[in-house]
Amino acid sequence: KQMSNFFENTRKPMGNSGRLLTIMMNRGHAAMAKWGLSHIVLDKSGHVLDVGCGGGANLVRLLALCPDGLVTGVDYSEISVEKSKKLTSAAIHGGKCRVLQADVSELPFAKDSFDFVTAFETIYFWPEIEHAFGQVFRVLKPGGIFLICNEADGRNEKDELWTEKIPGMVIYNADQLAAFLQGEGFINLCISSDTKKHWLCVTAQKSL
Repeated sequence: KQMSNFFENTRKPMGNSGRLLTIMMNRGHAAMAKWGLSHIVLDKSGHVLDVGCGGGANLVRLLALCPDGLVTGVDYSEISVEKSKKLTSAAIHGGKCRVLQADVSELPFAKDSFDFVTAFETIYFWPEIEHAFGQVFRVLKPGGIFLICNEADGRNEKDELWTEKIPGMVIYNADQLAAFLQGEGFINLCISSDTKKHWLCVTAQKSL
């Protein structure tokens, strides 16, 4: 029972085990996140949204890459928002960062708000993924870039064990993601993968 609750926490961290999980995520996903970020060139004054910001480690990385910009994190987990706020408190007080509790299915931002949107290890849990991608498209500025980075590329049978343990988790392959993104109007898709580790990175652009 406890173990099943722990796995469910990967989807939406809650309680003390959720707090522990956000720390584990920050450490465990570091190499993959750095690899993913190597696939885009961020503007130093860019406005960036990280959807599913988890423990906030990627907000810290994005703040370092956009020292003159604004980095926004959203997560639907109260625990994740709490942890991310702690980790970025100096940047929040300095007006460089904000962290909000929100759901990807209804992002609380105006159209054309961000230069970049990032999603690390999170789209597995997005319900109605095409609608969610449409929300990302809406809040991106024309020409803006959406970066998806996953540790599972949908081509490793072992990863299916996770979908059995975590309710609501879906692992997508590159072709599926490309179809969803193009269906929502994204262009200039670029797909990168680490075939040994089964990592997947997809970038897509909102048309000008």
